[in-house]
Amino acid sequence: MSDVLCLFYSRTGRTEEAMKEIAAALDAELVEITDDVDRSGLRGFFRAGLSAMRRSTHPLENFHTEKNIEDYRLVILGSPVWAGRCASPVRALLKRRGLEMKRVAYVLTRASDRHYEEIYDQMDRYTAEKHVLAVSLRPDSVGYVFWRDGFIQDVKRYLEQ
Repeated sequence: MSDVLCLFYSRTGRTEEAMKEIAAALDAELVEITDDVDRSGLRGFFRAGLSAMRRSTHPLENFHTEKNIEDYRLVILGSPVWAGRCASPVRALLKRRGLEMKRVAYVLTRASDRHYEEIYDQMDRYTAEKHVLAVSLRPDSVGYVFWRDGFIQDVKRYLEQ
């Protein structure tokens, strides 16, 4: 069993791909969270942005982890950026189970040049402790591999402590 849990939501697959790469490099458990909302296509894009701006959430579909969330040495939570906020399913997870996350790191995926580091503080409102590590990635950008690999190395150093 792994000591690291990678939980993520991905509407388009970009966050999923980043989290798969990170989980593989860390030999971490990888679990996708979903809700029952169809966010595909252009209508889904607007629906996603609107729900993020409103900070609305929907019940999550059941998901399974090998251990209780609080028993992992580190939970890495991956979210796309929607309208300057984390994705609504990630907010739903944080609202319902965030206090179980004592040691948490964040991976944001974004489409713009802006890093959206204020989202880390938004997410910290729901967790037992403030995040220990975070990275904001722009898939398909020139610096993506550099920042992703830097985050992976930071996680390895953190786990060695």
